[in-house]
Amino acid sequence: MPERSFDPLMPVPHHGRFDYQAINGRRDYAWPNGARLAVYLGFNLEHFAFGEGLGANIGPAHPHPDVLNYSWREYGNRVGAWRCLELFDSLGLPAATLLNTALYDHCPELVAACVARGDELVGHGHSNSIRQADLSQADEAALLAACRDRMEAQSGVQPAGWLSPWISESHATPDLLAEAGYRYTLNWAHDDQPVPMRTRSGATLWSVPYPQELNDIPMIIARQMDAKDFAQMVIDNTDEMLLQSRAQPLVMGLALHPYIVGQPYRLRHLRRALEHLGRLRDAGQLWFTTPGAICGHVAALQPPAQDAVAS
Repeated sequence: MPERSFDPLMPVPHHGRFDYQAINGRRDYAWPNGARLAVYLGFNLEHFAFGEGLGANIGPAHPHPDVLNYSWREYGNRVGAWRCLELFDSLGLPAATLLNTALYDHCPELVAACVARGDELVGHGHSNSIRQADLSQADEAALLAACRDRMEAQSGVQPAGWLSPWISESHATPDLLAEAGYRYTLNWAHDDQPVPMRTRSGATLWSVPYPQELNDIPMIIARQMDAKDFAQMVIDNTDEMLLQSRAQPLVMGLALHPYIVGQPYRLRHLRRALEHLGRLRDAGQLWFTTPGAICGHVAALQPPAQDAVAS
């Protein structure tokens, strides 16, 4: 085979979904009631196959059936999620429920409790035991449509947003999301403001910031952070972003998994962090909302929040 020539200055591959735009070079706008920081809870309700597939682990992974790690995750649906909902209720906090549709079969009463609270339902695959990028394009499109239709049929609402299980995408995922009627994705962690993404159909898919740092899986499980330190991290992040938001409107998400933060000693520290957020909300210093409302707000601005949707 002939040798491939090497060009040291060749441009690196680019996704083509949006252009680079520095945070301090954008036009200004405000959230409702003049707030500068929008905050939301991303409450991940997930179901895992027994005896196969992927899943976060609290201990060493064992050959399937991995009872230790499976049952630890299932604690979230049986106990932890209910404790979290009680906490959210006590503080009057809305949430975005990131939903595996397998829960309609497994524990429909948990989904119903979130709907009864008025929480936003966000598509999050059928089960977190599989990765979306492992599917063919036809199967991926079928997954997006099936989750959309199941949520509409059983909860009466078509989801506007999507978070892929394990944040796993194919090259076509943004295109398929727009074609299935989703308005925004939470998959990309590249910004502190919503960013419009180009898709092959010409429709705009908004990228709403979703946290990979302010997130209990990478912090508590992967980095072994103690719950009290995670709670302080939430408080510090909020206070710093309030200062930064004087210059431009920002979005802060907090990603929670009930099998992690629903453990009693961790819930104790989460309570402290959410009480801090509640006080800031009550003082009018932030807009406590959902990612769908954030998407709706920026999409309705004239001209759009960023002028980079283009071609």
